[in-house]
Amino acid sequence: MLSSTFARRLNPTQILRNFTAHCLSTKPTSHFPSETPKPQQNPQNFDTSTVIETLSCYNNDWKCALDFFNWVETECEFKHTTETYNRMIDILGKFFEFDLSWDLIQRMRKVPNSVPNHLTFRILFKRYISAHLVKEAIDTYDRLEEFNLKDGTSYCNLIDALCEFKHVIEAQELCFRKNFEENDAIDARNKTKIYNMILRGWFKMGWWSKCREFWEQMDRKEVYKDLHSYSIYMDILCKSGKPWKAVKLYKEMKTKGIKLDVVAYNTVIHAVGLSKGVDFAMRLYREMMELGCMPNIVTCNTIIKLLCQNGRTTEAYYMLDEMRKKDIAPDVRTYHCFFGGLMRPKEILWLFDRMIESGVRPRMDTYVMLMRKFGRWGFLRPVFLLWKKMEEHGCSPDEFAYNALIDALTQKGMLEMARKYEEEMLSKGLSPKPRRTIYGE
Repeated sequence: MLSSTFARRLNPTQILRNFTAHCLSTKPTSHFPSETPKPQQNPQNFDTSTVIETLSCYNNDWKCALDFFNWVETECEFKHTTETYNRMIDILGKFFEFDLSWDLIQRMRKVPNSVPNHLTFRILFKRYISAHLVKEAIDTYDRLEEFNLKDGTSYCNLIDALCEFKHVIEAQELCFRKNFEENDAIDARNKTKIYNMILRGWFKMGWWSKCREFWEQMDRKEVYKDLHSYSIYMDILCKSGKPWKAVKLYKEMKTKGIKLDVVAYNTVIHAVGLSKGVDFAMRLYREMMELGCMPNIVTCNTIIKLLCQNGRTTEAYYMLDEMRKKDIAPDVRTYHCFFGGLMRPKEILWLFDRMIESGVRPRMDTYVMLMRKFGRWGFLRPVFLLWKKMEEHGCSPDEFAYNALIDALTQKGMLEMARKYEEEMLSKGLSPKPRRTIYGE
């Protein structure tokens, strides 16, 4: 039974082919299915993770994503779950299709196994606020009583979204009255968590004086500073150009007997690498392992990036091999560290192929990074090679990918082809960056 189910399961590439064939043979009439859809005679067996992965292939084309979302339900009898609804809402929100997002939420309420949850509205908060629609996000929080979700978790999700997208002033106004007096919405359990979010918000804004002021405010208000608080502030000190102060804070933590976890060590290793060099970072890396704190993917990526930035690529490759011995699977950021420092096109393409062969899927920013790099160097062939691979892997190019390709074509004087791709991106609702050279102005 299990083997037959597995045999019938389609991977995302096969699903895309089936759906494309369906699109070519039918004309879509609506973005939402009819009340009584006619199922296929032999529906395929899909699972949630495969549908989510396929939706991700349409991440930059919300209309195709929504057509597929409806197709897999009406034609293949797939029962959408909360997870698949959440993924679709995220894609719609990326293109500011908030009315359609709310329509989906209303559909979710009608099906027992797909009711909206905290993550549903966390996604909506983030998409509203990333579009700078702060009032709409706050109004959404106020509506959560309808869903029995207006609680401390949703409040934290709202504050987190505001801080994530640099609306820290509004977050602070929601949390505090004048003179930093806390609002009733901040309960004792979430107090440190909320303060950490706002501290991280000022960090993302790059307002270093505000970070220091808020850090001192936590002392004055006697807010308990946990390990996460220290990790954030050490990161602030690193990014503000004061890694030696982060190292000093690390020593202070050790004096206070605060046991560091891998996240804190990752920040300190980065700080030591910036202030004292990669050799000192390696020494601290060995120290954390001796103390029984095992490295994770971020630790290894930090070391590899420091080595690549110092031109020590051979040692970085050695670290890549060590990761596999420690059962730490490299991720796409691991390879980004190499791509940022490598200067030979053949080596970059070889490593890119090795990445795919090892099961690491390139992200859209992987393609964009490499296309820009080859474009700057004047190598057009590898740019088209990457574009082809992107299409083969079912990735829908975003505006940055199109702009990278058009820039490379323009640099080589291939203006007619550049115009073709610019028209293609416009037809998809993507915005090209202003260029005069394409149209000879």
